[in-house]
Amino acid sequence: MTDLTLWLLLFFFLTILLTGAPIGAALGLSSAIVVYATMNVPLVVVAQRMFTSIDSFSFMAVPFFMLAGSFMSSGGVTKRLVDFANALVGALAGGLALVVAVAGMFFAALSGSSAATTAAIGVAMIDEMEKRGYPKSFAAAVVATGGTVGIVIPPSVTMVVYGVIAGTSIGDLFMGGFAPGILMGGATCLVSWLIARKRGYKGEGKASLARIIRTFKDCIWALLMPVIILGGIYGGIFTPTEASAVAAVYGAFIGLFVYKDLKWKEIPKVLLSAATSTTMIMYVVGAANLFGWILTNAQVPHKIAAGFIALTDSPFIFLMLVNVLLLFIGCLLNASAAVVILTPILLPVALQLGIDPVFFGVLMVVNLAIGCITPPVGLDLFVVSSITKISIDRIMKDITPYLVALLVVLVILTWLPGIILFLPRLLGGA
Repeated sequence: MTDLTLWLLLFFFLTILLTGAPIGAALGLSSAIVVYATMNVPLVVVAQRMFTSIDSFSFMAVPFFMLAGSFMSSGGVTKRLVDFANALVGALAGGLALVVAVAGMFFAALSGSSAATTAAIGVAMIDEMEKRGYPKSFAAAVVATGGTVGIVIPPSVTMVVYGVIAGTSIGDLFMGGFAPGILMGGATCLVSWLIARKRGYKGEGKASLARIIRTFKDCIWALLMPVIILGGIYGGIFTPTEASAVAAVYGAFIGLFVYKDLKWKEIPKVLLSAATSTTMIMYVVGAANLFGWILTNAQVPHKIAAGFIALTDSPFIFLMLVNVLLLFIGCLLNASAAVVILTPILLPVALQLGIDPVFFGVLMVVNLAIGCITPPVGLDLFVVSSITKISIDRIMKDITPYLVALLVVLVILTWLPGIILFLPRLLGGA
């Protein structure tokens, strides 16, 4: 019966997914069908499993971080971050492409979401890049790649999900995400610079210390938010969940009273946007948990764990196999769903091989961040495609060099876990 359950689950999931249905609908509907058809349990279990999976105090951080990101993106922060990034790197070859990557890293520290980062930077930069002679498909590729760090650089909604599932310190995960996020952003900058040199894309204006200082002063209030969040967590002032609420209030304060670009009449729209994004994430997490529960009943985690242990007892080889698996899964599932389903399967094996759970969690998130720019479910690709009205096929031609660079970063992080663990250990965590 367990084999039949598993095959039916996969069949219905892929069938529903191929119809173009959202990932949450595919996970939830396929699970409900299998529960009804093959499992001797009441159908009310579907609702119970989905509810209990998100009934957690720690998960309250998700709506608050989404709200903070909405306040920041609506409150004039994006323009200020872009101006600061332009002052830093705009004068180099391919200046605007470099600005996208740097601004993406800054905005990632405010939003917690790759899609939000991609959308905010894309709206601000794609038209400007096209006006300056950059092909629209190239601009779209740069923006999509720059958005991947949205779930790596803290605060990260995906890391919150992993922390809850794995019972791991969310603060340590946040700190562990800094170095990988900077490496990913740096790799994006390097590729953009090399392409710009080859194609003759010029920089914008001249580098000026005065301009850097002026633009930094203009956006310092926004850049203080991650400092407040992480400082508060590690200072013992508040928990990660409380930090998310502080971030939301701070974002509203900045937009309304400091930058004054956010108007009171826009508040309902911002709240609705954050609520919509949160609902989508929470539904996906709940549906993924139900999907994972069925897999557990079919003894899939046990079989996969036994298979990994039989293949190797080398932590590095195990991690490389996990990388391959996650890169494949990232083509089919969004990050939060993949974390919910795969963490209970893979983490016990990682712990058995002596792998640090913080390192493993951050590595999972990096893998799934790369999945944001791989079809068919690459979320960042859909965002830039909707902004530019360009097909994903055209964007993929320009995104390939960036994808290769991010894969190189992934291998480096796998080989050198100290890159991820340095900051958490420095601050007394992992």
